[in-house]
Amino acid sequence: MKKNIFYLLLLVCVAMSFSACSEDKLSSESVITSDSNNNATKTNFDKWLIVNYLQPYNIEFKYRYEYNETDKNFYTVPADYNQSVELAHIVKYTCVEAYNEVGGVEFTRRYFPKMFFLIGEFEYKNNGTMILGTAESGKKILLTGVNNLDQYKNNLNYLNELYLKTIHHEFTHILNQTKDYSSAFQLVTSTGYVADSWSVPEYASGYLQRGFITAYSQHSHVEDFAEMLSTYITNTPEQWEAWMEEAAGTPDDPKSGRELIEAKLNMVRAYMKNSWNIDIDMLRTSVLRREYDVVADKINLSDLTIK
Repeated sequence: MKKNIFYLLLLVCVAMSFSACSEDKLSSESVITSDSNNNATKTNFDKWLIVNYLQPYNIEFKYRYEYNETDKNFYTVPADYNQSVELAHIVKYTCVEAYNEVGGVEFTRRYFPKMFFLIGEFEYKNNGTMILGTAESGKKILLTGVNNLDQYKNNLNYLNELYLKTIHHEFTHILNQTKDYSSAFQLVTSTGYVADSWSVPEYASGYLQRGFITAYSQHSHVEDFAEMLSTYITNTPEQWEAWMEEAAGTPDDPKSGRELIEAKLNMVRAYMKNSWNIDIDMLRTSVLRREYDVVADKINLSDLTIK
């Protein structure tokens, strides 16, 4: 917080030093608003969000910077307006409407997170990793790195890894908080969870052969479950099979990584079907089709026309 205050004071001093030699006038409207946005002038984006998020789903999509919504352990910056507009379109089309298509509007309306909060930059940790998003209390999803969206939105791998997979991952946590999955899941690779050590060189490779779909899956069974589902539905069957072939390990391994991953995937599949009546293969088909539309520029990401 002290660093933020110093930065703002420095900007004031710089502005004052240039006032004598410039006729430009600073806008009286700050990009950083108070924690209550009730008095903020409604933009076309605000009106679009009401019609496309708030009214049909009771979802609040916060793109203005609110200090009380941020994690005080990180230095954060506001999300860019135009890229926030684009991300709102992407989330609606590839995530919200994909769950509508497969699970039904009532499922989405009832269980999808009721708040998205955007910040401009990723949250960097001192172990060399960064936070792409978080879920809180089954309600709020934080999405970071919004100001980098333009350079990644036309690359499917980056778009998934930095933004969309994060949403599916965090939504999985919300579903798990509502209905827990079988305790048998955590027993499949019970000795392989290493908490925050998942990012060290020892565990950053070879995780497929150990029965984990991503390096982060090794953190805990909770993260493993969310990684299994979010990775599965954001990748093609061909890519998944390539990973399974890599996970198979040596022919003489009595219990290869592939068997372990597939055992966990079957539990994820059963959980989603039995608890939520969602077929994860149908969900993957919908998600990938919509993501391809975004990457191919078939979706107007800046259109704020209210229909």
